[in-house]
Amino acid sequence: MLTGYFAMSYQGVLRATHDVDIVIVASAQQTVVLVRHLTDQGYYADEQSAVDAHREHSMFNAIDNQTGWKIDFIFSKPTAYAREAFQRRKAIEFHGARMFVSSVEDVIVSKLDWAKMGESARQIEDVAAVLKKKHGVLDRSYVEKWVKELDLAAQWLKARQLAGIT
Repeated sequence: MLTGYFAMSYQGVLRATHDVDIVIVASAQQTVVLVRHLTDQGYYADEQSAVDAHREHSMFNAIDNQTGWKIDFIFSKPTAYAREAFQRRKAIEFHGARMFVSSVEDVIVSKLDWAKMGESARQIEDVAAVLKKKHGVLDRSYVEKWVKELDLAAQWLKARQLAGIT
């Protein structure tokens, strides 16, 4: 599932980045196959780092040796929120390829969670930008359910204030 900046771009909110964030659900064996395929296609990816990331439900990256673009592969966490967010992903067509993208609500919740973990002003700014663009179509009750359950109230308040939405 495409998330992060590219999911924001799909929602109509643009900003510069040099990486792609993809949430994956994969077995350890599938992870090894993925890394081997990536290296065969000209990417740098460390198999042991990927296997460790699978075990820890964290992330590993692959870097395109020609362009320097980085792909962050984020293993879906074994939580109720992560399962629901993954189920709510949207199928889209992009340059003739079918892919999945995070819902606008889950872009918001995920960025609020990243802000909480890292005290990142950039994440709050991203949420504010999404709110300004998508406030009218947002399932706010869904967002607020997860804001409460994940203890993201402080980050949610900051983002809404920055967006001018109360």
